Amino acid sequence: MNIKRAKQEIRDSIEAYLSKDEFGEYRIPAIRQRPILLMGPPGIGKTQIMEQIARECGIALVSYTITHHTRQSAVGLPFIVKKNYGEEEFSVTEYTMSEIISSVYDKMEKTGLREGILFIDEINCVSETLAPMMLQFLQGKTFGNQKVPEGWVIVTAGNPPEYNKSVREFDVVTLDRIKKIDVEADFDVWKEYAYQQGIHPAVISYLELRRKNFYRVENTVDGKIFATARGWEDLSRLIQVYEILGKTVDREVVSQYIQHRMIAKDFASYLALYYKYRTDYKVEDILKGKWDSITLGKIRTASLDEHLSIVSLLNGKLSELFTECYLTDAYLTKLYDYMVYFREAQDSLTAKNLMEKAEADLEKDKKSELLTKQQERIQKRVVSFFENASGLESASESTGSGSEPAGGRSAAAESEVLSSNRNYEFVKALFESETEAYENRTDEISFTLQNVFDFMEAAFGDSQEMVAFITELNANYYSLWFIRENGSDQYYRHNKGLLFDDRQKMLLGQMEEVENILNNGIK
Repeated sequence: MNIKRAKQEIRDSIEAYLSKDEFGEYRIPAIRQRPILLMGPPGIGKTQIMEQIARECGIALVSYTITHHTRQSAVGLPFIVKKNYGEEEFSVTEYTMSEIISSVYDKMEKTGLREGILFIDEINCVSETLAPMMLQFLQGKTFGNQKVPEGWVIVTAGNPPEYNKSVREFDVVTLDRIKKIDVEADFDVWKEYAYQQGIHPAVISYLELRRKNFYRVENTVDGKIFATARGWEDLSRLIQVYEILGKTVDREVVSQYIQHRMIAKDFASYLALYYKYRTDYKVEDILKGKWDSITLGKIRTASLDEHLSIVSLLNGKLSELFTECYLTDAYLTKLYDYMVYFREAQDSLTAKNLMEKAEADLEKDKKSELLTKQQERIQKRVVSFFENASGLESASESTGSGSEPAGGRSAAAESEVLSSNRNYEFVKALFESETEAYENRTDEISFTLQNVFDFMEAAFGDSQEMVAFITELNANYYSLWFIRENGSDQYYRHNKGLLFDDRQKMLLGQMEEVENILNNGIK
């Protein structure tokens, strides 16, 4: 199965294992909670889905790569104790607590979470001395003489023999005690993830055209050559930073991540053309609704490969805008919750109090290790808002004038209440200003989407290029979110009007032909 289905299977298993009855007992007793073995090629996201599952289930995660450990760190160190059996005293060997089991207890204390996942990677690549301990671990859920704490689900991962020479086969007795899931690389599933993670559009569009290059591991006389999902993601991050720094990504740079000479050369050439098309066709002007007949004429005489690169450029820019809009919306939603709290207790709170609360909430969530990087950045924006408001508020108060006290309150008490009310109104005005700026920005992005549709209609009409454009919008979580929230008549018209499945299959067939030609040309 693909990694998306595998993730759902693991999550379903964990939810079942941690389900309790009316007496607080686990419905599936520990002895029947089979360890999960996720078997698949390296670099397809096995570790990442474990982090996602832990956050989504609200449980802790302890992760180990077992090949980095010795028998002593996994099992514990031996020591001698004296014990009496009958009337005689004997020296007996016991073991200190396993480092891995100790880490589970440390995680429980640190996060306050009593349930979690113990994830052991590369479990079928352990050394000869550690192999018996791993079999004991899978069969009895113990390291040495210490059991994995109740409420902790064991998930392991391994690589098939064709990817690692040191793989050890499990016997039938062990396999009959685990829940085995075989997983394989799947570009369509990875593409959904890639859009959510902001992978560089050149990487996505290249792999859309040359899907066979997404994941390849080959044996040659010079050793293994390969391209993996992990390699493409890491290369994407480098490209994005190099663009900021004004540095060039050439074949030598690409080959440091994509260790397959022909694929690295091919992608480097594609990336150079990608940048060239961005300049030649003035993509930034198209986003603003500016193009002329010369540009349209040039496009119409270009190849299909060039057309699809232009579509990718436009989709990439739109994706950046949609993501920006989504993150700002999430930030304002979070900020609104704090403003409601502020409104309900405005007589006793200031912007500084809200800043301190937001900081405390951030530290609490970070300690639980359940925050994504995206959520952490959003919370930091909230903290920054109240920090800025607190500074402006203080400056305003230092130049403001007091009010006459009303009857029934002391002058000091009345002054404090009036000041608190002014504080809330002041911060509320700042919040409304941010909301208005967001609404204006959303309108700008809606116009940009309309401009791109107008250009696509003028340049390609209802062609396979339009199918490719709609396909990519449908594959992008942020695109669909933006259109659902703000609408797009042109999107709905084209998405419904095109014979989508048939046209998409035809397009993919043409892409396959282009790929074969290009691959034959670079051998």
